Amino acid sequence: MAKTLRTSGDYTVKAGAGYDSGSGTNTIRLDARYVRIPGDLTVDGTQTVVNSQTLTVEDQFIETNRNNSTAGTEDSGIFFNQGSSNHALLYYDAGNGEFQIGTTTQDASATTISNITLGQLKVATTPSDNNHAASKSYVDAQVSGGGYSLFFNGDDSTSITASAGTTVYFSGGDNITTSATEEPDQLNINLNRDLQGIDTISTDRSNQDLTLTANGTGSVVIEDVLTFSGAASTPTATTVTKLYNKTPAGGGTGLYFINSQVSATEGELISKKKATALAIALG
Repeated sequence: MAKTLRTSGDYTVKAGAGYDSGSGTNTIRLDARYVRIPGDLTVDGTQTVVNSQTLTVEDQFIETNRNNSTAGTEDSGIFFNQGSSNHALLYYDAGNGEFQIGTTTQDASATTISNITLGQLKVATTPSDNNHAASKSYVDAQVSGGGYSLFFNGDDSTSITASAGTTVYFSGGDNITTSATEEPDQLNINLNRDLQGIDTISTDRSNQDLTLTANGTGSVVIEDVLTFSGAASTPTATTVTKLYNKTPAGGGTGLYFINSQVSATEGELISKKKATALAIALG
């Protein structure tokens, strides 16, 4: 039959010596199918263990690290028991001011996380908001899919570093350009080695010169056959020497030059055979 115990003041149930300090040796057991506490429940011990298979909490938010009064100095989070494996952990790293997820050899009695092996976090393949985390496959598709620009914001020391065995590709459009509103900016590509496997170098603008310039007192050196593939028309004479080929004439070479400091008209380099014949003829 139902029974109600009423008291007009506090009601204390004592079980064993040392109850005042929480170190008593006896146990108070409530043996019932359901135990309901209509009022607030405060547990002042050092540990609370819940052995139920399902825990349901009505509160919208759960607070950990209660009674912390220091500003941003204590780690706190949730441990996930993984049996004989290292615990999984989701926590706020106060020292670095960031959330971390991974596994650790520490347990929930720790007050500071001193070791963690960072784990993987899986997110939706395609983010639906600019502030959503993006998956690796989504980022890879945007970078390599074309039609997207890659911007580097910073001072003049901003750079791209490619590790050994990796490749940085510049593709799309007719050229590579960069612009700035405050200073003339430029894009420098420094290979730090000889160019290899280059079959053709050409300009992309009509009537544009192609300039090869050696550094300092160095020279542009051609270590193989230099071929003029097409007959040229006579260029305009200037104060620099222009070398070109046309149909051979009296010089017998077809290799011409023009320089306004030498003559306003072109001259043909003479072959050894023609020079010998001319020498003989002139005696």
